[in-house]
Amino acid sequence: MEAGLVALKQGNYYAAITKLEPIAKNQKQENACLQAKVGLVMAYARTGEVAKAVALCQNLMESSNAQVQEWSKRALKHLKNRHQRLKTANNNFDTGVEFQNPHLDHPQANYLVTDITRDENQPLSIFWRSARRAKVWQPLRKPNLMPDRLIALGTFLLVFWLLKEMLKFTMGAFGQILTKLPFPLPVQIFFTDPSIFVLVCLLGLIVLSPWILDRLLAEFYNQRELSAETLNGYSREATRVIQRICQQRRWPMPQLRIVPLSAPLIFTYGNLARTARITVSQGLLEQLEDDEIAAVYALSLGQMTRWDFMVMSLVMVLTVPLYLMYQEVAAWANQLKKPWYWPISTLSNVLYGLWWLLTSTALFNSRMRLYHSDRLAAETTGNPNGLIRALLKIAIGIAGDVVQQESTCWELESLNLLAPVGYQQSLSLGSLAGYMPFESFLMWENANPYRQWFTINNSHPLMGDRLERLCQIARHWHLDTELHLINQKPFQVKPQSFLLQIAPWLGMPLGILFAGGIWLTWQLAYAIHLLNLKWIYDNGSFVTGCLLIGFSIGTFIRINSFFPNIPNGNLPMAAQLPQLLADPAILPIDSISVRLSGRLLGRSGSDNSLAQDLILQSQQGLVKLHHISWLGQAIQPQEWIGRQVIVTGWLRRGATPWIDIQTLENQSGKTINSPHPIGSTVLAVAAQALGAYILLTG
Repeated sequence: MEAGLVALKQGNYYAAITKLEPIAKNQKQENACLQAKVGLVMAYARTGEVAKAVALCQNLMESSNAQVQEWSKRALKHLKNRHQRLKTANNNFDTGVEFQNPHLDHPQANYLVTDITRDENQPLSIFWRSARRAKVWQPLRKPNLMPDRLIALGTFLLVFWLLKEMLKFTMGAFGQILTKLPFPLPVQIFFTDPSIFVLVCLLGLIVLSPWILDRLLAEFYNQRELSAETLNGYSREATRVIQRICQQRRWPMPQLRIVPLSAPLIFTYGNLARTARITVSQGLLEQLEDDEIAAVYALSLGQMTRWDFMVMSLVMVLTVPLYLMYQEVAAWANQLKKPWYWPISTLSNVLYGLWWLLTSTALFNSRMRLYHSDRLAAETTGNPNGLIRALLKIAIGIAGDVVQQESTCWELESLNLLAPVGYQQSLSLGSLAGYMPFESFLMWENANPYRQWFTINNSHPLMGDRLERLCQIARHWHLDTELHLINQKPFQVKPQSFLLQIAPWLGMPLGILFAGGIWLTWQLAYAIHLLNLKWIYDNGSFVTGCLLIGFSIGTFIRINSFFPNIPNGNLPMAAQLPQLLADPAILPIDSISVRLSGRLLGRSGSDNSLAQDLILQSQQGLVKLHHISWLGQAIQPQEWIGRQVIVTGWLRRGATPWIDIQTLENQSGKTINSPHPIGSTVLAVAAQALGAYILLTG
């Protein structure tokens, strides 16, 4: 009780809910039960859970205590008035709940709780400077497009190589099975080179990609046509921008489409300018202003001038069906019971892994193309500040949608590669808006000297870098900037910290050097007839063994620093989350031990059996969670989706802030362990053993 009331006074409402809910259910101690319920009404009101607060007030009205009855009547009246105003105005904001006398010593006391929150628990303190646009501006210097074209070509070749190797492996495995059968079958075709077949198929898919994606998006995403008149109702400027750009470049008007998603989203697909489609979500049209909608349409039009336009559409043709199959198989698995659940769930995980693998081929291309698109959008509209606001509002809208849906909607994840803002980078950035200035959060993303190393597995560039480039364009045109981002010198970060961060990967080139030393030693020993083991290393496989050993040694070196012991004393709580993420000089290796309370969000069931969608909704924002499952674990985190939990682990600041979970505790005291240090140790031992085996056997 004391811990819950202290948390309530300190504003740590989710921790208060976690502590007070079990006490409120204890009917044996009436005073404590009443006091806990009053505290819960206040905490629920602060966190935007109005329905729970109303239900609890109705329960308190049945109390035999006259003062509690009177208090609950007034509280219920305030809550219902707020709900009615919210419903009538059809906006997204909750006004405060007013009580009197903020003392928590007796349940009969009256209380004063004032707060202003949105449905998704966001404050109203987001301030937009609404910096002006250019009325007359000079064209920007034309960029060199050759590197971008080479990246697009490299992406296509990578997709081709990956598909060819996957097909070759599948054909070879199937051929080997056929050779083991007791009756002869023609199996030679399964051992032929499928390169020509794969190349022809990919070229055919590029040609047909607009119509294939039309069918998929209409069938599974409810995509429909968006008339120019409807778009004009939301943004007159967007209609004019599309017409002007198409006339200047002698393009036909792109086909406009819309999908009924509440999350803000816009993307372009096709293979040529005359087959281009621009799809927007209903949420984007409703959440952005006129000039901001025009800016993101200009961004989408800017992507049509690049080679990667057709390459990205090809990747989507390959990945969207895989993701849809993963969804269907996962839904099937959720309906099954043991023993059939596990094999079907495993199949859904395999499909998700294939989707992730194919998506990864286009990550670099996806990051680089957005810089060019941002530039063209700013130059076309003369409104870099409008594009800055649009990108930030998209991030805020995505974070709000995740809170509202209590998970990342599958449409966002499957179409993320084409989106202007990544859904993962939106979680903390969008949800912390209002709790800290954008400039403070983005300082790491444009001032940390090693920041680009942590975008390798990201589909989108760092928002800080993107917005700083747009601010440079605004300053070039002598405009005030929407954000005060300064292209300053990188902060000083200890080089040894970065070397320790990349120790596993640094061990691999050192492993190659070690392999070279072994090769020279054996060559010398063989030449002087000292040792005749040269035949072991004739095929060069020992290099692979040395690579694995180097990776293992680097992993062992990093484990203690990456996963330091978490003290049992005071740890940073949710209220300090903005400050923890604002330090521009830290790296993921600088582990911050935290203990945060909040609600667990994410998909449930087989859709999340790899823990790919675990998010903590803390008091002041969303944080991505990383979990490692282990054999024999009775409870999985996805079983607690929507519940209040306490997360203990290591907070890390990278391109996407995240927490490596140590323990996950629910309200009833049950705990899920996530053995990250053990997992790293097992990985290092396995790499060491396999490397030694290859090294010794050749």
